[in-house]
Amino acid sequence: MTNPFDCITEFMFFETGIEPSEVILIPGGSHPQLMKKAAELYHRGLAPYILPSGGQSPKISSTEWEFLRAVGISLGVPENAILREDKATNTFENARYSWLELQQQGIRLRKAILVCKSYHARRALLTYQVEFPLNIEFFVSPVTDKTGTTSDNWYLDEHKINRVMNELTKVGQYFKQHIPKWVNK
Repeated sequence: MTNPFDCITEFMFFETGIEPSEVILIPGGSHPQLMKKAAELYHRGLAPYILPSGGQSPKISSTEWEFLRAVGISLGVPENAILREDKATNTFENARYSWLELQQQGIRLRKAILVCKSYHARRALLTYQVEFPLNIEFFVSPVTDKTGTTSDNWYLDEHKINRVMNELTKVGQYFKQHIPKWVNK
């Protein structure tokens, strides 16, 4: 049976195929599942670097970067493979500061894997596409985070509905101002 909200599910929850890339990007968060997925992809040889991004968060006692870095090291990712961005406070800053870090490291980026929460996939991808040069190809590898929100259950629980609809609202709020810039290029 189809659900009248399938169009929201299809828009918000998606993933792409993955190809070898120069970096695995994580747009912040206090969910260990993000680094677990990134470490798995790193150990499969899909990228030589992981760049978790994120500054202070009220959800953890350190920066999101420090939290994710500790998870990565505990999973066998070498310290020198984890790049640092520990100032970002939102997804736009995650993307913007990550791009600056990659430039400072001299990494010539052609392809990047984006590891993000499943319900954050659309906004995360759009944000990185807006902040990074157009010629960079992104692959999206979403994870089910500690909230358990998935494409199959988001509409069955009020907290999950609120989480997904908040993300959907942010897509409109975040990108409304960017559309005229792209149309007029």
